[in-house]
Amino acid sequence: MDTSIEAPAKTLLVADRSNDIKREHLISQRLYSLDALRGFDMFWIIGAEEVFHGLAKATGSPFWEAISNQFTHPAWNGFHVYDLIFPLFLFLAGVSTPYSVGRELERGKSKQQLMLRVIKRGFILVLLGIIYNNGLQLRPLSDIRFMSVLERIGIAYMLANIIYLYAKERAQIIWFAGLLIGYWLILKFTSAPGFLPGDLTMKGNFASYVDRSILPGKLSSGIHDTVGLFNNIPGISTALAGILTGSFLKNNLKSPPTKAAWLAGTGIIFLLLALLWNFDFPINKNMWSSSFVLLTAGLSLLLLSLFYYIIDVLGYKSWAFFFKVIGMNSILIYISGKFINWNYTTNGFFQWLDQLTGSPFNIVIMAVCMVMIKWLFLYVLYRKKIFLRV
Repeated sequence: MDTSIEAPAKTLLVADRSNDIKREHLISQRLYSLDALRGFDMFWIIGAEEVFHGLAKATGSPFWEAISNQFTHPAWNGFHVYDLIFPLFLFLAGVSTPYSVGRELERGKSKQQLMLRVIKRGFILVLLGIIYNNGLQLRPLSDIRFMSVLERIGIAYMLANIIYLYAKERAQIIWFAGLLIGYWLILKFTSAPGFLPGDLTMKGNFASYVDRSILPGKLSSGIHDTVGLFNNIPGISTALAGILTGSFLKNNLKSPPTKAAWLAGTGIIFLLLALLWNFDFPINKNMWSSSFVLLTAGLSLLLLSLFYYIIDVLGYKSWAFFFKVIGMNSILIYISGKFINWNYTTNGFFQWLDQLTGSPFNIVIMAVCMVMIKWLFLYVLYRKKIFLRV
């Protein structure tokens, strides 16, 4: 029997099956860089920024004061490094969608099933946000603040994921751009009553006016809420930017180094567009302006390309374990401050070091100790595989 033709055919068949298995493995594989970058993001939330505030107070140095100032939020227009933390987290939540919701679609789950799961997760985050703001106590309605960081994540994540489920990639791009342009046009040609159209002051802009008019309870700034309801519109675009990025990383057949380069190149383009748009629609976290979305999406793309290239392409993972431990329980450590007195815990273990160091550098040392205590707490949960899944 002549097997000269069959043998190569079998070899090709085996090779094809092998490639399919490898491709399936890559699709299901969780991006190590995604968890590491999420942990890097949350690292500044759990207290690392206090180290720089402490150095500024202890030294009085203009250098450390300038660094410290970058870990505050501008009063209105403008951008500091600290403004990136929230949109980066929302962006990364979007990046994870093709690896979570997308994987379930590939396994045969229906879009309706997944939509219900997404809606459930969104409402849980909204509820956690209300608890985070107000604690577990009964209050008059007028004293309750309903909007929060977690609610922005819940609402924007939910709506962006619904778009992901029912719109193809080209339509997702249209949604991303359309929401940003639509939000810009609304604020450009409207205003609060008594103000000229296009007024972008805290009191005069239309988004703040809508929130004052329809939101019950209190707003974070009285006349404005920093994570209001109306500016969830561009917030959806932040999540969609992450979803489109995740789809590119997961499904595109380009080589991993090329993918990293494409992320970086797109990030630079976004930064340039943001700076141009800033002349007409100022970069403003409080309004979550369209230029702010492009700026933070651009910076998020640059950071992700860097982490992805170093960790997932070059394979240097060990250094990122510190951040991965934080990233795997990001929601838990965020809300923990409302239920755990971390100052009390840190003082309990390290008050002797506080006394030994003395003023003024004791505030720096104690800030480092608090971060260490929180990380060890998360490390124990990580080792025991205890993760808060919403």
